[in-house]
Amino acid sequence: MAESEDLIYQALSKALLAGELAPGTQLVETRVASLFGVSRERVRKALHRLGHERLIEVIPHRGAFVSAPTLSQAREIYEARRIIEGGVTARLAGRLTPSQIQQLRAHAQREARAFTEGDRASLIQLSRQFHLLLGQFCGNAFVVRELEELVSRTSMLEAFFEPENASQCACDEHREIVDALEKGDATRAISTMHTHLSVIETQLRTEPSDTRAFDADAALAKAWAALTPRACP
Repeated sequence: MAESEDLIYQALSKALLAGELAPGTQLVETRVASLFGVSRERVRKALHRLGHERLIEVIPHRGAFVSAPTLSQAREIYEARRIIEGGVTARLAGRLTPSQIQQLRAHAQREARAFTEGDRASLIQLSRQFHLLLGQFCGNAFVVRELEELVSRTSMLEAFFEPENASQCACDEHREIVDALEKGDATRAISTMHTHLSVIETQLRTEPSDTRAFDADAALAKAWAALTPRACP
């Protein structure tokens, strides 16, 4: 069932973006299938989806592994995002439809709710989706493809290196970006986007934010139970 495959994807994403899986950990299909009580084939499809989104590394003939991002990559990745997303906001300022504005504001409300609930993994995922949504509104497949890779790479950097108290600022800045876009203020939209991405970059710690001992099985089981304690096999 597609629903079951999506739940597997969501559970794995939740554990990954919460920073609860150690970098380099192998995600063995049979082990994940056993933990979730689902078929190996459905796990494989979810892992390939995560690999396509750059949240994990899928290596032919070896398997799927949790990404191991390094801060040395951060400068170039965030610089590329500022270049691309500055152009995205310039393109969209004053051109979004009322429906698109409403969609962005509803998304910002979901981000605020995730922050209030202390759901850091969902907040990182929602932040990722906010930026991809802007890219999609441009209607340019090349922009979307480049943005998907860059945003996914920074999502994993944030999962491991971002302080937990940085999330509220991100929510506020997203709302400011939407305000500027709605008013057609391209200069403010670009400036706010650049500042937003620069702040995230400068807040990344030199060491992972979570120094606990990693327990992959426990993290995956918790993420699965949080979504559905009675998922279909």
